[in-house]
Amino acid sequence: MAKTITFDIVRQIGLALPDVEESMTYGSPSLKVRGKAFVCIPTHPSAEPNSLALFIDIADRDELIAADPETYYLKDHYVNYPVLLVRMQRVHTDALRDLMQMAYRRASTRSKRPARPRKRSTR
Repeated sequence: MAKTITFDIVRQIGLALPDVEESMTYGSPSLKVRGKAFVCIPTHPSAEPNSLALFIDIADRDELIAADPETYYLKDHYVNYPVLLVRMQRVHTDALRDLMQMAYRRASTRSKRPARPRKRSTR
């Protein structure tokens, strides 16, 4: 039987990665890399209890849901966001570790948008 995943296990896996810090995202526990969240407890009421939200590319998310809809799911609120919802009681530790590394890589390699140049007044 698979070990039941808790946010303590998520924290332990995440904090082993470089530059990761514990934080809050929308008032919920999260892990961030250089200020960018990559995993958190979802706060939207449509998410099932004991779920985890991982920030991964939409194409990867859709593949995971198609392959294992008992473990991975999506609610309407999250459709347009690169978020995968995971039922913590169903995911195996090895799969969670892989997902967290995927989310970590996405967050750590995304650069911040450069500031938009200001238009100068022609007056």
